[in-house]
Amino acid sequence: MSGIVNWNVDPVIFRITDTFPLKYYGAFFATGLLLGFYLVRNIYKKENASLESLDNLLIYVIVGTVFGARLGHCFFYEPGYFFQHPIEILLPIQKINGAYQFVGFQGLASHGGTIGVLIAILLYCRKYKVKLLWILDRLAVAVPITAAFIRLGNFMNSEIYGKPTNGNWGVVFERDDLIPRHPTQLYEAFSYLLIFGILFIMFKSEKIKQRNGLIFGCFLTLLFLARFIIEFFKENQESFENNMIINMGQILSIPFILIGLTLIIRKSKKIAGI
Repeated sequence: MSGIVNWNVDPVIFRITDTFPLKYYGAFFATGLLLGFYLVRNIYKKENASLESLDNLLIYVIVGTVFGARLGHCFFYEPGYFFQHPIEILLPIQKINGAYQFVGFQGLASHGGTIGVLIAILLYCRKYKVKLLWILDRLAVAVPITAAFIRLGNFMNSEIYGKPTNGNWGVVFERDDLIPRHPTQLYEAFSYLLIFGILFIMFKSEKIKQRNGLIFGCFLTLLFLARFIIEFFKENQESFENNMIINMGQILSIPFILIGLTLIIRKSKKIAGI
């Protein structure tokens, strides 16, 4: 029996107007954010934390995610193009046949999104006088859910797929070619859901939860280690990566892994009484 799946889904669900399409990617992205927010909201309720402050935090997180992810893609992967087309960095448009058209953001980098969120949360904490690591631990439980849905959106878009398999199994993304490939979007989505399960169980432990930063450290380490490993099966996003020992996604993952490990070591010593 063949282990090959042919995939040829139109990334556009329907068109609101001729130039304004509703795409699966955007729908999955929004769904992931809402599910993550719902989870954190339940955590806030159980801990009698201010829901009004959470609503304000949501705005910071969304803005930080979108701007960070967009700037990350433009500066990490295609700086040459976007320095020549700066208007397309922050506006979801592209010049086609001499006229600008709405196309959505053609490229969002998860590493940039992470940096953007961290900066946004830091600004939030300074303004509202909230403990940074306390918030990061609670958001860390929910973020893998959002990340999983984003990768499902990539799968619906037939993008960020993997390298060819041995030909006897894999997913054929017919919109690009007829080669069976690793469905790395699904690998990542499954990994993130597994990480969510681990972090959720950790959060149930009062001893662990009291060590602000430990859950966030585990989140950084697990999520970006998974990303680093899966990148070995993924096609490079840009041609300049072909001559690199490890690609840009792996290089950008290393600092997050190291920060996560540092937090784990420091907070674990406190639990052990060292």
